[in-house]
Amino acid sequence: MHRKRIAAAALLAATLTGTLAPVAAARPSDPVQRQLDLLVDQDGVPGALAYDGGKTRTAGVGDLESGRRMPDAQGRFRLASDTKAFTATAVMRLVADGRIHLGDRAGTYVPQLAESSITVRQLLKQTSGLPEYSALVDWSEAGTSEEYLALALDAEPVFEPGQGWGYSNTNYLVLGMVIDKASGVGFRTYVERTVLRPLHLKNTYWPAPGELTLRGPHARNYGVHPALPEAGIVDVTELPGYEFGASGGLVSTPEDLNAFWDGLFGGRLLPGWALRLMTGDTTDIGGQDVYPEGSRYGYGVASIPLSCGGVYWGHGGDLPGDSVGGGRATGGRGTVTVYTTTWAAEGESLGHLQGAVDAALCAEDRG
Repeated sequence: MHRKRIAAAALLAATLTGTLAPVAAARPSDPVQRQLDLLVDQDGVPGALAYDGGKTRTAGVGDLESGRRMPDAQGRFRLASDTKAFTATAVMRLVADGRIHLGDRAGTYVPQLAESSITVRQLLKQTSGLPEYSALVDWSEAGTSEEYLALALDAEPVFEPGQGWGYSNTNYLVLGMVIDKASGVGFRTYVERTVLRPLHLKNTYWPAPGELTLRGPHARNYGVHPALPEAGIVDVTELPGYEFGASGGLVSTPEDLNAFWDGLFGGRLLPGWALRLMTGDTTDIGGQDVYPEGSRYGYGVASIPLSCGGVYWGHGGDLPGDSVGGGRATGGRGTVTVYTTTWAAEGESLGHLQGAVDAALCAEDRG
C-alpha cells in the first residue's frame, strides 16, 4: 500500500534490474520520456507511463510474455496509497457537513480505540503513532478491518499520539472505520457518493470481495507476492485489492486520477476552508521515507518541491506490482500521473519516477 510497507517488496528493484528489462529507444529531446526510458533501460522496470492531461508517454511493455505495449490513459492500475487522498477527502466532507470534528477522538467511532487519545486529525496527518498493520497480516487469508487493527494494537506504538510523524497504513484503516460509523453507509459507498460520482470518475472503483483481477484494459504487474515471497519475482497482477481497503484499495486510470487531483484542488469537492486545512495544517517530512527535502504532509496529501519552483500536491503509492507518483502543481503548471508496472520506490528508480513527475510539471519552464 505504501513505500516499504510490504517487506518482501524490498527485494524487487535489485532483482528486476538487468533481468526483466525490455529494450526501449531513448528519446533525449523529451525530458519526461528520458526518465521513463531510464526506469526501463537502467532500473529494469517492465513498463512505465506518464499522462499529463494532453499527452501519454510510455516506455517498455505492458506484458513481458506477449510484448504487448503499455495501455493508454484509460488503462486500469491499482492506486495503492493514492487511495488515501480519496479517503481523506471523504473524511473532510464529513467534517464540512458537521458530522465529525477533527478533534474528535477516534474511539468515538472505533470501539477498539476507546481508551486511546488519538484524534481524527492525527490519523489524517500520520501523527498518531499507530504501528504498521500490513507487515503483520497473513495475506494468504482474508481478514476484517477489526482484525487488522487488532494486530497493530498488539504491537508497541511508534510514539505517543501527536509526538512525531510516521507513515502507517493503520491510520487510514482506522479512518475507513470512522467513515463507516459516521456516514452509516460504509467508506466505499461514501467515497463513491462524495468523490467518484461528483467528478464522473467512471473508471475508478473499489474491488469487490474476493476480486483479484483488474477490470478493463491494463498492464501486467510484476513483483514479490506478499503471500508467496518464497516464489521470488512473479506476475502479481492478481491481488486481493478489496483487502487493501481505505488505505490502498482503489483501482483507477491515469485520466481519472488526474481528474481527481484537478477536482480536489480546483475546489469542486470541498469548501475552501476545508481544502485549506488539508494543505495548510502540515508536517515537515523532508528526508523521511521517500520524501525529498522540503516536502510536507497534510491530510492525506503531500507537497513536493519542483525544480522549477513551487510545489505539486498529490500522493504516492506502492504495491509489489506498481508504483505511482504525481499530482497537481501550483501556479497552474498542470497535473500528471506517472506509474510503473513494478515496485519502484527506492534508489535510482524512485529518482527517475519522481523525475518524470517533475519534468512533466516543469515542461513549460524548460521550454
